Amino acid sequence: MSPTRERRSIPVAERDAVVCAPSVVDAPLGETEATRRALLLAALADPVRLRLLSILASRGAACSCDLESPLGKSQPTISHHTKVLADAGLVVAERRGRWTWWRLSGEHSDLVRLALD
Repeated sequence: MSPTRERRSIPVAERDAVVCAPSVVDAPLGETEATRRALLLAALADPVRLRLLSILASRGAACSCDLESPLGKSQPTISHHTKVLADAGLVVAERRGRWTWWRLSGEHSDLVRLALD
């Protein structure tokens, strides 16, 4: 935990809801689910991709051409990283003319925010 962040206490009702929720270890993961989760974790396990997700989370969306400078990476490298994130379902692309705009996927936005927090 960073020194500038405060610990927040969890209200009793919220804490009890967490305890009562089914555990992810109640049953072993099936092969399909394990593969899906491994793809997500692998996509998150790279500093450039985490920074890219952080940019998208703070801006809402960004053009591929606007990612070179803040990431300090070439366009082909950015293309590689956005493809990995898109294949994992973490980002979605929208073509606008000759440019590709990226935004966080709604499906995994909570996971991205958790990884960045």
